[in-house]
Amino acid sequence: MYLKQSVSRRRFMGGAATALGYFGLKPGGNLWAENLRASSSPTIQEALAEYDAFAKISFNENPDGPSPKMMDAMNMAFKYSMRYGYPDGNIQGKIAEHHGVSPDNILMGAGSGEILEVVGLTYLEAGKKVVGVEPSYAQVYEHASGIKADAIKLPLNEDYSQNIPAMIRATNQNYRDVGFVYMCNPNNPTGLTESAREIRQLLDGIPEDMPVLIDEAYHHFVDHPDYATSVPYVLEGRKVIIARTFSKIYGMAGLRLGYAVAPAEMVREMDAYAVSSISALAKWGGVAALEDKEEERRRRENTLALRRKTTAELRAYGYDVIPSETNFFMVHTGRPVEEVGAEFRRRGVLVGRPFPPMLEHLRVSVGTEEEMVRFMTAFREIFPSIAAVGASGD
Repeated sequence: MYLKQSVSRRRFMGGAATALGYFGLKPGGNLWAENLRASSSPTIQEALAEYDAFAKISFNENPDGPSPKMMDAMNMAFKYSMRYGYPDGNIQGKIAEHHGVSPDNILMGAGSGEILEVVGLTYLEAGKKVVGVEPSYAQVYEHASGIKADAIKLPLNEDYSQNIPAMIRATNQNYRDVGFVYMCNPNNPTGLTESAREIRQLLDGIPEDMPVLIDEAYHHFVDHPDYATSVPYVLEGRKVIIARTFSKIYGMAGLRLGYAVAPAEMVREMDAYAVSSISALAKWGGVAALEDKEEERRRRENTLALRRKTTAELRAYGYDVIPSETNFFMVHTGRPVEEVGAEFRRRGVLVGRPFPPMLEHLRVSVGTEEEMVRFMTAFREIFPSIAAVGASGD
């Protein structure tokens, strides 16, 4: 069966035993017991060695991990690790300064996953609904179901963009039952952005008291001239919540640091549901990340260069790729993703899970240069070369 990829950028499965159990499949697809014939159970060292052997391009992580300056800051912060109340580098103030807002406009979370769940807990009480598109980042809808709320999920347009008029209609027609509107921009898994004009169209087309959650996890990788962050709407006093994460460009997926930018009144509403179980190390790492602009620029340029190189190779090989503005892309393979994922896994490459209804589109994260070479090698072994499909450029 295709590797179940339930770990997400916002659902941290803490603990070595859990993590190693999750990755308890070798590239050939067999269980640990078959792989490690000398022992009925692997040692930690054996398990880690097998985990490290995979090319991991499935979860949209940054393979660079924390930068050297971030590591220096976090190593320094170990001296506070025994304290409940500790200096945190003024991370909340630094984030507020970064966005030109007040600290009262910032809600911290252990990854933006906590932010998304807090929004659900705050605005989906009494069975309210969230309006959004499908496919998009599914945890929002899954959380709604988990708290006995519901979701109105609308299909994408034929070009895979989000259907703004349909979102407006659904919100207005179900106004009494809608708790908030969800917009992932750029969207995961398609990698496409909605323009600043379209975001304005959405906000102006729905009641002004309707909360709108805009997930900007991949903001740093966008190169499209029509895109803009929606943070300025917070300064306008609109009921907009911007979710951001340090998991992507800053390489902190396993450290869990995220935040929301929102009007102060909404921050106070959401704070009642927030746990904010953020470690001292993550906070100091976040401060260093925000200050290291040169490293952020280097990572962005390297990621975009590898994405363009890989997608150009796929198109030259004859496969259509959806133009992406993120650190991942979707390629149309013409075969079920569940089947394809197993083929890649047997070759030591972990790729994205299926995203209904786009069941023949494979999501691929941008990893290291070596990982992308391994991906293309595996792709050529699995798929034949076909005539160029004439897809638009990335």
